[in-house]
Amino acid sequence: MKNLNLKWVYLIVLSIIWGSSFILIKKSLIGLTPYQLGALRTIITGIILLVVGYRKLKTVNKNKWKWIALSGFLGSFFPGFLFAIAETQIDSAVVSILNSLVPLNTILFGFAVFKIASTKRQIIGVIIGFIGTCILIYKGSELNPNQNYLFALFVIVSTLMYAANVNIIKRYLQNVKPLAIASGNYAFIITPAFIVLLFTDFFSSETLNNTALPKALLYLLILSIFGTAMAKVLFNKLVQMSTPVFASSVTYIIPITALIWGTLDGESFSLIQALAALLILLGVYLANRRK
Repeated sequence: MKNLNLKWVYLIVLSIIWGSSFILIKKSLIGLTPYQLGALRTIITGIILLVVGYRKLKTVNKNKWKWIALSGFLGSFFPGFLFAIAETQIDSAVVSILNSLVPLNTILFGFAVFKIASTKRQIIGVIIGFIGTCILIYKGSELNPNQNYLFALFVIVSTLMYAANVNIIKRYLQNVKPLAIASGNYAFIITPAFIVLLFTDFFSSETLNNTALPKALLYLLILSIFGTAMAKVLFNKLVQMSTPVFASSVTYIIPITALIWGTLDGESFSLIQALAALLILLGVYLANRRK
């Protein structure tokens, strides 16, 4: 019973943290390019996690390292860039809504690739949540006709990567400490991030003299500490104490937080979108309700 309640606490905390990440990405892009943002986010988070979790790396068995490396690239490295690119053309709230495709993809990956069974109730819950997501997307495109929705493909590719990652953690890294997984992820991806940063002209005088840079870096620092470093550890723990579908259901609640932030920042939001958000919550409940 205690574990049951605790996983809901993790789910809600993560939804607030990650729901706030999209507006932080948007604000960081004012002074940074998507590639600078993705690279710096990985580097800052990597330094934090490796300092805090370095000792945990010694507890990882050799046969787990290939899965930790794959988890790092699929769950952190590539999505960090893809989400930033998407937000150059699409509102932060809409990007968070597209992110809700993760649970659907998690079930598909789990069943087709990792042979992880899902119940009929889980599938029905995911479908209902997906319908709510479609309504939110449709209304978003209606309210913002000038936005380039081809950039939504960057988010969709990220959701496929997230879905693969959550199944990898559940199937192959179940007994590895969450902090060890997160630290190990960034041990592999921090160097490629440095290489990317070197090719972004971040160290040029034009970038360093940009008056918007200090504020952008502040937003990025908050994003890296809470939205990435802390959230990665919490999410890995959530996957281990629950199921891949339950853990990925956090992406259903994330849009609610993101929509609130987006509305406060002047992004359009309608009553139908609010009703669609309630439909998403119904999907989460059905996907995780016990008999």
